[in-house]
Amino acid sequence: MHVTRFSEAPHYEAPNHFDMRCLRLQGKEAGPSTQMWMGMSQILPGGHTGLDGSPMEKLYLVLEGQLHVVGELDGTHQEEVLGPYDSCRFAPGEKRQLENRSNRPVLVALVMPNAPPAA
Repeated sequence: MHVTRFSEAPHYEAPNHFDMRCLRLQGKEAGPSTQMWMGMSQILPGGHTGLDGSPMEKLYLVLEGQLHVVGELDGTHQEEVLGPYDSCRFAPGEKRQLENRSNRPVLVALVMPNAPPAA
């Protein structure tokens, strides 16, 4: 078993993340994990990510607040608004954007693999 105390979770910077504070809860610099890692981000009002794709699947769970999510895959554009305990999956290669359009912070958990799937 490996425990990461929230008070000791390491901060990390992610590219194209704006007005966000990201913490690693498991995996990578937070501790051992062979297949995946878990993070949590606080997205300030007006904060967002870029509309970017990745070869890795991503799972998000909203813990607090209201989060606008945008996905684009194979020419299909989708937008949703997620509230507490709503979750979404972005497929490998799918572009995704997270955006806080409210006046309150959003807290969201993220789980993703350490590496893209083998070809």
